Amino acid sequence: MKRILIIQTGGTIAMQIKDSAGYTQTSPHPSDFLENRIPELSGIAHIEIIDLFFKDSSDMNPADWITLAETINENYTSFDGFVILHGTDTMAYTASALSFCLNNLGKPVILTGSQIPMAVIRSDASRNLINAIEMATMPLNEVAICFNDHIFRGNRSTKSSAGDFDAFSSPNYPPLADIGLNISLNYQITPSPAKFGITPGFDNRVFLIRLFPGLNPDNLLKLIGPDIRAIIVEAFGCGNFPGSGRHSLLPFFEKCLEQDILLVIGSQALQDAADLSKYESGRMAQSLGIISAGDMTTEASLTKMMYLLAMHDNHLAVRDLYNRPIAGEITVKS
Repeated sequence: MKRILIIQTGGTIAMQIKDSAGYTQTSPHPSDFLENRIPELSGIAHIEIIDLFFKDSSDMNPADWITLAETINENYTSFDGFVILHGTDTMAYTASALSFCLNNLGKPVILTGSQIPMAVIRSDASRNLINAIEMATMPLNEVAICFNDHIFRGNRSTKSSAGDFDAFSSPNYPPLADIGLNISLNYQITPSPAKFGITPGFDNRVFLIRLFPGLNPDNLLKLIGPDIRAIIVEAFGCGNFPGSGRHSLLPFFEKCLEQDILLVIGSQALQDAADLSKYESGRMAQSLGIISAGDMTTEASLTKMMYLLAMHDNHLAVRDLYNRPIAGEITVKS
């Protein structure tokens, strides 16, 4: 029987009913609660649980991603797979970050959680946890999100519903597996000959801007300075932005580039990719040397930039690597 390590970080799955007003965090040792609540877990694999920390996922930050990576590294040779219990709000950020810093991964790392606490009778927690543990016994060399019978590549996932059991989607990449009466892997195993290792580091000197009609570029000028190394712009459509008149972003972009701030343009649209060659404003951005996020999710685009900035002081190296896939997070045009 395979050995699976469950790493508890908190989130809704670990909460108890507080009162009619909502939920509260569970006791300091929810591992006992998990084992008592779902005794059939022992029939899937030999389970061990680490109560790493207990956080609402909105409080997760890069230091927590590093702690998770180090925990997996410390236990890598002792287990066949890993399940991370995590709040849904930032699960896709954590999954993306881990996919970049867990190098030459040869075992499954599955993130899951729930929309309703396990203590509630109608909870989706048991189903998600059972599915995640079973997926962690499979030959899946990926950081993945398991939720509501879907298995998505972690760095292709985004939270798309706050109130539905179908909380996650993978807009630009097919599911890694389908869970029904049987589990069907839609995945070709490509084992790496290199040894597993971690490069945990994330530079948070990054800023994310979501464009809207009427955005005053003057309000963005205060972002320019030594505390920012990169700015990711969620633009319209294929990567369009105001390029003329008093709302033009081009002067702001030029000042950023003068200060050696990396600029990335993605799309607010969930599906398909930013294509800066398609319209005039995008072509102007290309001429300035602004990077396209392609079909990366916001979560992957942001965490990848944080990771590359931590690995490289040279912004030319970051530019060169940003559009190369690290862990299948971007589709490369043939």
